[in-house]
Amino acid sequence: MKSVIVIPARYASTRLPHKLLLNETGKPLIQHTYESAMKAELPAAVIVACDHEEIAAAVQRFGGHVRMTNPNAKSGTDRIAEVAATLDDTGIIVNVQGDEPEIDGTSIDLAIRLLRDHPDAVMSTLAAPIRKRALLEDPACVKAVFDSAGKALYFSRSVIPYPRDGIREEYFSGQPLFYQHIGLYAYRRDFLLQLSQLPQPEIEKAESLEQLRVLYYGYSIRVGVIDKPTIGIDTPDDYRAFVAAYKKISDPHTN
Repeated sequence: MKSVIVIPARYASTRLPHKLLLNETGKPLIQHTYESAMKAELPAAVIVACDHEEIAAAVQRFGGHVRMTNPNAKSGTDRIAEVAATLDDTGIIVNVQGDEPEIDGTSIDLAIRLLRDHPDAVMSTLAAPIRKRALLEDPACVKAVFDSAGKALYFSRSVIPYPRDGIREEYFSGQPLFYQHIGLYAYRRDFLLQLSQLPQPEIEKAESLEQLRVLYYGYSIRVGVIDKPTIGIDTPDDYRAFVAAYKKISDPHTN
């Protein structure tokens, strides 16, 4: 079954303006994400779905594939679906966020294999163990709960599962109890094209988590577990840390 990665790339960004074009490493951020996605072995192609000519031009300069999409698209999922509608020969569409320059190719391949191996699932995603209490209690960290077969049960910004007798330090070592959701998704193309037509349930609106729409309507999501989460670039501090780490790898003698 053919799979394609689509990277939604929005020009506007509230906390870090025009972040996908930041290039203190000598490459725009979108190029780092594109090159990381290209390391996955299973996808047949990587396409950037953008809403602005500056991003399109940046992708073209480094030789990447890019498609212009509706600048008024409501979400990255809608932007991806717009591209997916033109890919008639593709069975699986992978959503890799444009601000994930350190995404691991093996993680992308895992999400694809989950759909290939489990025909019951319309969607797959990833999770990583939570090893710090502060992260567990941070509503920006979305938590995932899944069953013994890896089927998603729920996603929440709250602490789930909630230990009745209190959160103990032992929960952050050994066998994981808490998992952080990783915002990488693989969709069956046919389902992706239908997703935006499903009305938003109240649980999705309350948590502001689109994947809850999928569970609410009775569809199956498979969750693959990876060792640690990738770090997205949301703030100036995130970007400075990424640049510093990149320069250290590029030139080990850099202080």
